Amino acid sequence: MTEIFGGLPIEELEFHADGFRLRGTLHPPASRPAPLVIGCHGLLSDRRSPKQLALAESCQGLGMAYFRFDHRGCGESQGSIERDTSLDERRSDLLHALRHLYRRSDIEKRLGLFGSSMGGAVCMRAAVQADTAVLVTFAAPVRSRTLKTALAISQPNGRMASFLKTEFDLGEDLAEVRNILVFHGDADDVVPVDHAHEIFQKAGDPKRLIIQKNGDHLMSDPRHQQEFTREAALWLKQGLRLP
Repeated sequence: MTEIFGGLPIEELEFHADGFRLRGTLHPPASRPAPLVIGCHGLLSDRRSPKQLALAESCQGLGMAYFRFDHRGCGESQGSIERDTSLDERRSDLLHALRHLYRRSDIEKRLGLFGSSMGGAVCMRAAVQADTAVLVTFAAPVRSRTLKTALAISQPNGRMASFLKTEFDLGEDLAEVRNILVFHGDADDVVPVDHAHEIFQKAGDPKRLIIQKNGDHLMSDPRHQQEFTREAALWLKQGLRLP
């Protein structure tokens, strides 16, 4: 179904991943077929995060189709976040979304990925398998231990920390990642900024690192959000070889 968001058309879509029905929103550009950008939200977020909405509108205006979706157990998608959340299950969600969209005649097989927090880890783990041309991350953890520690502190009853039922470590994945723009705030108290430096050090060229001064994990400063939207959309456009 085609609707209007911010004065531009969007399509609400459903697809399936490992038996779960997932919901997503496609922002198609005026000229098609078009290259595709898929956005992956953070651990406890959904497809309606401010960063996703702003980046989707910007990419759409620049000629890219942007798809934001709810991982299993989040937003309007089926599943239990406590029972069904791991890095590999979220990677599977992403790859199923990609296969669903690549069946469309108006979507080109040129892919960019954006991931926020755990979504960034998901994108980096999936990048090679998805044949990703360009990648943007924000506040992405290299290891799950960081997220589990932060959740344990914020939710001492242990319920939130149980969401990540298996550990992950992207140390060996990073050498396969290239054409990446890494965003991080230097005041992030959930995922320390040294994760961004490790990603940047180990990833292949081309690559760029933007550290936002006094930036937190939610990117709550409007100026940081504006910088992110502008630079991320430009990096994706260049990586997807749009004029």
